[in-house]
Amino acid sequence: MHTPLFAQIHLPHSTVSIEYQWIEPALHGGQPPKEGPGWTDARVQTGINLKSVERVEVLASAPVMIFLHEGLGSVAMWRDFPLALCKALRVKGLVYSRPGYGQSSKRSPKESFENDFMHKEAFEVLPALLKALNVRTPPWLFGHSDGGSIALLYAACRPTAGLIVMAPHIFVEEKSLLSITKAKEAYENTDLRSRLSRYHVDVDQAFWNWNQVWLSPAFKSWSIEEEISTITCPILAVQGKEDEYGTLRQIRQIATLAPQTELLEINDCGHSPHKDQVGSLMQACSVFFKNHNT
Repeated sequence: MHTPLFAQIHLPHSTVSIEYQWIEPALHGGQPPKEGPGWTDARVQTGINLKSVERVEVLASAPVMIFLHEGLGSVAMWRDFPLALCKALRVKGLVYSRPGYGQSSKRSPKESFENDFMHKEAFEVLPALLKALNVRTPPWLFGHSDGGSIALLYAACRPTAGLIVMAPHIFVEEKSLLSITKAKEAYENTDLRSRLSRYHVDVDQAFWNWNQVWLSPAFKSWSIEEEISTITCPILAVQGKEDEYGTLRQIRQIATLAPQTELLEINDCGHSPHKDQVGSLMQACSVFFKNHNT
C-alpha cells in the first residue's frame, strides 16, 4: 500500500483533502544520475506499483501531465500507466483522486452529485489543486472517461498545453446508460463492491454518487458540446471500437466541434485503452506529444 500525499484545497463551500502523487521519472532506483545542465534528479514520491527499475532523465523544465481518472477510479487504480507514459514522454506527472474517491475527503452525507458535477470538478476542484501544488504553467491533461470530460471542460475555460482524452463523454448515449445499469446490478449482486473497496475509503459513496447521477432522468440531457467548441489547444481523442460505455460518435463529435482534434479509434479495445491496447495508445501519445509540445 502506498503512502499518499495530501493537499488541502479550498472550494466555495468547503475545504477538502485531496490524495495525490507526483511522478517525476528522472530516476527510480539505483544511483542518481550525474549532474548536468537542465536535468533533475527526481523520483516517484509515493508508491505507484513499479515493475521495473530503470533510469529515465527528464528536463527540469519539462511540462506537467495531469491524470484525471474515470468515474470509479482513483490514484491507485491507474497502476503503472502514468509512470510508463511520463517516462515515454519525458514529462512530470500528477495523479490525484477527486473528492469522494480513493483516499481523498469523503463528501458530506447530504452532498450528492448534481448534473453539473463534472463542471465543478473542472472549474473549481482542479484549479484549486493546481494552485495548492504551485502548478503555474498551462498543464497537459490526460483524462479517462468522466476524467476525459473534466479535462475537456477545464481546457474550455483555462489555458491548457494539450489534451489526451480516452473514452470521454460529451453527451449521454443509451449505450452508456445500459452499461451503467449493468454496473449497478454487478455492484449489488457480485464481488464488484469488494474489489472496488480496495481503492476507496468509502466505496459506497464513490459508487452510488457516480451511478445515481448518471441514471437520473435529468441527466439524459447533459452535454458539454457547447464548451468543447471553445477549446483551442491540441486534442488527441481516443476510443476503443468495442467501448461498452459509448460509441465513436463521442470522439468524432469532438473533432467536428474542435477541428484541431486528432482521432485514434482502436480495434479490439473496450472502455480502457490503457489496459486493452496500451502499445497502440503509447505510440499515438508519443507522436502527438512530440508534434505539439512547444
